[in-house]
Amino acid sequence: MQNKRASSRTIRRGRLVGYSFLLPNIVGFALFICFPVIASFLMSFTEWNGFGEIKLVGLDNYTRLLGDETFRISLLNSLIMTFVSVPITLMLAILAAVALNKGIRGLKWFRTALFLPHITATIAVAVIWQLLFNPSMGPINGMLRAIGIDQPPGWFASADWALVSVIIVSVWHSIGYYMVLYLAGLQGIPGDLYEAAEIDGAGKVSQFVHVTLPMLSPVIFFTVIIGIINSFKVFDLVFVLTQGGPGRATHVLVFDIYNTAFQRYEYGYASAMAYVLFVLILIITFIQFRGQKKWVNY
Repeated sequence: MQNKRASSRTIRRGRLVGYSFLLPNIVGFALFICFPVIASFLMSFTEWNGFGEIKLVGLDNYTRLLGDETFRISLLNSLIMTFVSVPITLMLAILAAVALNKGIRGLKWFRTALFLPHITATIAVAVIWQLLFNPSMGPINGMLRAIGIDQPPGWFASADWALVSVIIVSVWHSIGYYMVLYLAGLQGIPGDLYEAAEIDGAGKVSQFVHVTLPMLSPVIFFTVIIGIINSFKVFDLVFVLTQGGPGRATHVLVFDIYNTAFQRYEYGYASAMAYVLFVLILIITFIQFRGQKKWVNY
């Protein structure tokens, strides 16, 4: 009997020790994530400028979004950026991972070179690309003029090219991260599958389509979800590179939320925007999880 009591006390003590290690993270999660999420949801039904009285307005903030032209432009820009940049980024990352998985000379150097942009500070990235895309003195337009293009794009200064320029920078900045994930997935594919495919007469392209992509599909599924979420959340690049301009050419949802909350001090309306973004991402993610059974091989 005493042994059982001692054993139960030891188990309880072990659990308390385990919970004590978890407690700081749980408290931080509750204070900095759960509480702000709930407070923001409640605030989306109010009108508040951060100083005066909080006024309950019901669904007025959500109905106001339907007639907000800036919100519609921001939503469209976010959708364009997501569904253009994510496929390009993931496709280039897969090709880079496949090339690096072949054991080429200087493999570590190439891995570092491709991953370095992802860990470089956004401000440094923005400054570099602003110099590269400078319409009059930038080396990119200098090369375009050298090959006979007399009027190269204005890039960040042009309403027609600003969003394209941000997408280019975003793709360059993200490839390394997804490349590392694909490289890890490729190294987990058994070599026997390639040998069997080669014996059956499959060429390199056929092996890539029928062996590499199916075996890599769980990683692709994960990166598609993460890529879409990250693309909808993009803010720092737009803030530093273009400030949403010229005009509203690069106004994206998170930048619009930032302006509404911290420039116009409409916290309730900004919270409603944030929850529309949350629901949009949730719907897209739900569709992806529903469709994964048809193409993801575990």
